[in-house]
Amino acid sequence: MTAHACLMVLLTAASLAHCAAPIRALIFSGRNNHDWPTTTPFLKKVLLDTGRFDVRVTEEPGGTTASTLASYDVLVLDYNGPRWGEATEKAVEAFVRSGKGLVAVHAASYAFGGLRVLGERMTRTDVVEPAWPAYAEMLGCSWSEAEPRTGHGDRHSFKVKFVDRAHPIAQGLPETFTATDELYHNFRMRPNVHLVATAFDDPKMKGTGKDEPMLWTLSYGKGRVFHTALGHDLAALQEPGFMVTFARGTEWAATGAVTLPATLEAKPRPDRVRAQIVVGGHDHEPSFYAAFEGDDRIAVNVNPHPNAYGRDLRKRVDVLVLYDMVQEVPEAQKQSLREFLESGKGLVAVHHSIANFNSWPWWYEEVIGGKYLLKPEGDRPASTYKHDVEMFIKPVTKHPILAGLGPIHIRDEAYKGKWISPKVQVLLTTDCPDDDGPVAWISPYQKSRVVYIELGHDRWSHQHPAFRALVKQAILWAAGKLGNE
Repeated sequence: MTAHACLMVLLTAASLAHCAAPIRALIFSGRNNHDWPTTTPFLKKVLLDTGRFDVRVTEEPGGTTASTLASYDVLVLDYNGPRWGEATEKAVEAFVRSGKGLVAVHAASYAFGGLRVLGERMTRTDVVEPAWPAYAEMLGCSWSEAEPRTGHGDRHSFKVKFVDRAHPIAQGLPETFTATDELYHNFRMRPNVHLVATAFDDPKMKGTGKDEPMLWTLSYGKGRVFHTALGHDLAALQEPGFMVTFARGTEWAATGAVTLPATLEAKPRPDRVRAQIVVGGHDHEPSFYAAFEGDDRIAVNVNPHPNAYGRDLRKRVDVLVLYDMVQEVPEAQKQSLREFLESGKGLVAVHHSIANFNSWPWWYEEVIGGKYLLKPEGDRPASTYKHDVEMFIKPVTKHPILAGLGPIHIRDEAYKGKWISPKVQVLLTTDCPDDDGPVAWISPYQKSRVVYIELGHDRWSHQHPAFRALVKQAILWAAGKLGNE
């Protein structure tokens, strides 16, 4: 799982009491020389994961009006592109001045309010006032090309130290936290800034040798502003110290108080399904694994062949997810697999795993309820496959695995000439001429819950929302977390 899936801010019971009316946050993004296509979604996720916020994003802030902003409590800037136009800029000024919140992240400090050198004839020491002076006043700082120039040294890991431990954003947090980031220096700070945290700018890293502002707050009219100089890219945002100060700082800017907890928890949900993916014997694209991200109901581990079933699976796995294609494993591993299923644990077989164990009748007849024939058997020819087939798929029954899934249009690999047990419960079918029809079913096996899903050849299907939902819901159903029909 990704770092941000594991390290999310969890609310205490006391915090949840404040969440009846979520804080409405709007993120201004886009046209950013930093990696905004990844940073903005992550900032949104950090806020949403707290349970405290309702978050929206606009990538074209220039069309924002006062009426658009009226329903929001806080504006988050992950932006350093061109001007927004007078109407939007005046609307933002009025929004904050009226008592709403503003949060500036990293490069937003030099979007268009910073001090710039204009023209080749001006020297390095020449300074001009910001083109939008109110922006610098709201953010509490200006960016200058005049000496000493605003900028940063080499990116590195450094300690951020709280200088006001009593501020609501800092209360309960450790005295320091680690950032791996650009350490901005030589801001032209405004006199009304309240400093919350600093970092020593090491000369060995081309720094100033001084403590530089990292986190600060200020008032603008009746509004509250929180500015974090941290957050250069996705890796910097994933630092726990950034996440917790950003979330708490945004809450403070919006409300003037902080209810979010002071720690990041890495504790998984105790009721998560423990799924083990088994691979081997067939190449596949890494996008398959991304299909399991973003759902904290499932904890995923990968254990490939040749030792996939080498230990007692019953103690540490709830559902096996097969994406392998093997014919033989040691007898001891076969026994381990049989014991796992006979104990009532779940199984989800995906795509080419239907070709597993062609010579083990118990497996394909009872457990999977189907078989891809790798070679002719008696009067049955070998099964066939065809890549990049356009498939129209529809549900043929009602079942928890299919919740939210209607007709599916997907490009995938079709299998034809499979043996399919007449005892299976078909979930999805296709009329594709390169396929037999059934593309997902529940096996007739009575001792555990077993699902087969034919879809899943490459990134085109791995990235398809329907495939992802189908696999996740099959895992939950196989674990007994979703009911029957």
